[in-house]
Amino acid sequence: MVRFKSRYLLCEVCVPDRSNLQLLEDRTIYNTLRAAVNRAHGDYGSALFNIGVIVKYLNAHTGVVLIRSRKKHYRLIWSALSFITCLENRGQKVQCFLNCLHVGGTIRTCQKFLVKYNRQQLHRMLPDCKTDAEKQEVRRAILSCSLSNVREEEAGEDGSDDDDGDKET
Repeated sequence: MVRFKSRYLLCEVCVPDRSNLQLLEDRTIYNTLRAAVNRAHGDYGSALFNIGVIVKYLNAHTGVVLIRSRKKHYRLIWSALSFITCLENRGQKVQCFLNCLHVGGTIRTCQKFLVKYNRQQLHRMLPDCKTDAEKQEVRRAILSCSLSNVREEEAGEDGSDDDDGDKET
């Protein structure tokens, strides 16, 4: 059996009104991306898109999208992202663009990058806070998304596989 290597594109959906993110679905992004690849690269791009592109993850609250594609053809998908100007879902068009934040070989590397990216964004938000309560909330959020917490969770996941049968509920 042959293993197909993949690349994961971690993208951010940038919209003028954040409430419009709730309208997004993974199927909407998939269809819009397929149409953009078809416009940009024609039948060749469409054929490659149909072979191995999947929207693996969509967070409608933050606008983060994880797209998996074959390793040989991820640049074709990446180049088509710039042709997306709006997403249409449930009869409503949402003006947006997709910003590619990271290209990784595994979902885990994309998750680690996302933790670092979110922490940087929170640091950028800190000077814009007007009240002390907002500053304290942002500081708590920064501390909660540290990499040490991620490492503790990973260690907990690795250890939890061995003693699942010993736990009583």
